[in-house]
Amino acid sequence: MTAPVASVLFVCVHNAGRSQMAAGFLSHLAGDRIEVRSAGSLPAEQVNPAAVEAMKEAGIDISDQSPKVLTPEAVQASDYVITMGCGDACPIFPGKKYLDWALDDPAGKGVEAVRPIRDEIKARVQALVTEIDIRQES
Repeated sequence: MTAPVASVLFVCVHNAGRSQMAAGFLSHLAGDRIEVRSAGSLPAEQVNPAAVEAMKEAGIDISDQSPKVLTPEAVQASDYVITMGCGDACPIFPGKKYLDWALDDPAGKGVEAVRPIRDEIKARVQALVTEIDIRQES
């Protein structure tokens, strides 16, 4: 078994919607090639049920996930740190690639409102996988 080519950390405030959907898509699209983490600056009690339902519609089950607290160690262990509205709560370490994805927060919204957020996350994750693959080839 080969080591992952990169590691990605998705961060949002509650680690209950956007970051969980992004982690689910990345795990689905990249398999073991890319190590996937997600965390939140103020983790919720559970993953947003509307996010779970929207992902299930896309063929990805994130119902077994639980929100995790953001730690400096998780940031240090990641090559890419992708924030989704966590503001200044994310620690900055040299040598990491930081991306901020401006996405609507699905908290408190029904599955109808979460679907477009899910689709935007999928498109961004697909582009990220392509970027990581290109970096590995060069």
